[in-house]
Amino acid sequence: MTTKAPTFTQPLQSVVALEGSAATFEAHISGFPVPEVSWYRDGQVLSAAALPGVQISFSDGRARLVIPTVTEANSGRYTVQATNGSGQATSTAELLVTAGTAPPNFSQRLQSMTARQGSQVRLDVRVTGIPTPVVKFYRDGVEIKSSPDFKILQEGDLYSLIIAEAYPEDSGTYSVNATNSVGRATSTAELLIQGNRAEVAGHGNQSSNGSGAICTNSWQLYQQ
Repeated sequence: MTTKAPTFTQPLQSVVALEGSAATFEAHISGFPVPEVSWYRDGQVLSAAALPGVQISFSDGRARLVIPTVTEANSGRYTVQATNGSGQATSTAELLVTAGTAPPNFSQRLQSMTARQGSQVRLDVRVTGIPTPVVKFYRDGVEIKSSPDFKILQEGDLYSLIIAEAYPEDSGTYSVNATNSVGRATSTAELLIQGNRAEVAGHGNQSSNGSGAICTNSWQLYQQ
């Protein structure tokens, strides 16, 4: 198999966490041979000794760092570095620990995707915020209500839209709005349903993943 330098197919996303709660960073990495992964905070190597209680794992291309109970001292810039014989890649995001309110923040954004007609489609986001945001899904600007065909599920900070059986007319621009008393955040991506041809369409101008799909993530802070 041809060697391939590490690439982030899903980079780290910044996290806002309430003091005393858990904070999770996750990135998806491809590369061959399988890259070695290291974590840093503000440029310093992270380990269980340096940050007691931290949980670091790398499996099936997913690099995760979990701080079970955060304090304000844990705030900072977190970097994950992936290295193999063909190259090196890094991804950096911020952790903000607050004792009060915090606007919605996407720790996992919508990802543009292509699916075959008749298949099940799942669109996931992770959203944090204090107080807990109200999260709504939209297609081409029209709110999607949960139904047998379009199920909206929540598990903790994970919000999912599941299309039981997708058809070409389900293609379009999908967005998620998260709102609480101090702000609003939006994530947008494209869904393309087709028969035989596989082609991923991107939308937005903020960041791109390793497959070329482009997603947006915006936020707005309400003035008090």
